[in-house]
Amino acid sequence: MKTIKVVAAIIQKDNTIFATQRGYGEFKGGWEFPGGKIEAGETPQEALVREIKEELDTEIEVGEWVDTVEYDYPKFHLIMHCYMCKIKSGILELKEHEAAKWLTKENLDSVDWLPADLGVIRKLQKSLK
Repeated sequence: MKTIKVVAAIIQKDNTIFATQRGYGEFKGGWEFPGGKIEAGETPQEALVREIKEELDTEIEVGEWVDTVEYDYPKFHLIMHCYMCKIKSGILELKEHEAAKWLTKENLDSVDWLPADLGVIRKLQKSLK
């Protein structure tokens, strides 16, 4: 089975987390943390900065590592490195996603998260204030 290595930005502002709804591909309509594939020669942090600039036209500061999720989708094995992030500049303009929401600890479950993201949600619910 093919392995895909990706990064995910858990963008936090005050006590909310930024969630995006996929606008393309096999998982169109599912909710996820924004991010994408790690290119050859990139660190996970460098990949996150590049991906968020491409997808959301926003500069971020990558903070602490939260989790590494390994999940078997039907056609590939996903390894997803998740980091807390803060906005440095930009307006989170959706270039590839259908929708986005700022979610609180209490309403993190209000969207239909993709399976690989669910474990991170559980962890965040315990750690967010």
